[in-house]
Amino acid sequence: WSYRAADWEASNRGRRLDHILVSEALGGGLERLDVLRDARSWTRPSDHVPVTIELSD
Repeated sequence: WSYRAADWEASNRGRRLDHILVSEALGGGLERLDVLRDARSWTRPSDHVPVTIELSD
């Protein structure tokens, strides 16, 4: 999310820097995806946020 916006959450604009790449075989087992947006509200946040996935067995 852009640092140029006064309210990054309301504008919901900017480049997304963090990605998780998986093979086609693993991608079919995607159970859950989370982008931890709360990290942008931390004191002196990074322009990156944690991204996690959960895959089925």
